[in-house]
Amino acid sequence: MKGIILHGGHGTRLRPLTHTGPKQLLPIANKPMSEYCVESIKEAGITDIAIIIGGLGSNKVKEYYGNGENFGVNITYIEQDEPRGIAHAIRLCKEFVNNEKFLVFLGDNIIQKPITDFVENFNKSDYDAIVLLCEVDNPSRFGIADVENEKIVKITEKPKKPTSNLAVTGIYLLTPLIFEVIDNLKPSWRNELEITDAL
Repeated sequence: MKGIILHGGHGTRLRPLTHTGPKQLLPIANKPMSEYCVESIKEAGITDIAIIIGGLGSNKVKEYYGNGENFGVNITYIEQDEPRGIAHAIRLCKEFVNNEKFLVFLGDNIIQKPITDFVENFNKSDYDAIVLLCEVDNPSRFGIADVENEKIVKITEKPKKPTSNLAVTGIYLLTPLIFEVIDNLKPSWRNELEITDAL
């Protein structure tokens, strides 16, 4: 199984902190946010990780993580020339994934629980995708999933009238089947390939 960390974007909502580098390198408890992602992925037994970089501070990401040796993983860097959506970033990893199941982790996510059980369950299952969800108090600020019989039937991005309080966390377990789906996606109103449309 492979791991992918999305480390792109401009971090405009965190300016001026992100004028000189990506938000994922901002420290939380003396560690960059994305280092928590690396640790979670490694703890789940995944050591081959691609980091999607692009825009301001890409070199800082490479300088910090290097080849991953200091973190006990192997890191490959994949360039996304401009932010064109999570699904677009995933599509760039097709060759890296090489027909294996894989985990996608948004680089500005910090979670409090291990993901090991989710990864193990996914590896044993015949599911094409598992999306980690979390109950939230303010669902109109998130992508929200409607779930029936433990299956996601709909994901709505920042709904004005939420029908549930289950937010998409930005952690996805996927099979290579997702690449076929992404290849047939049309860009959203933001001109991005949305992962929520692919799922």
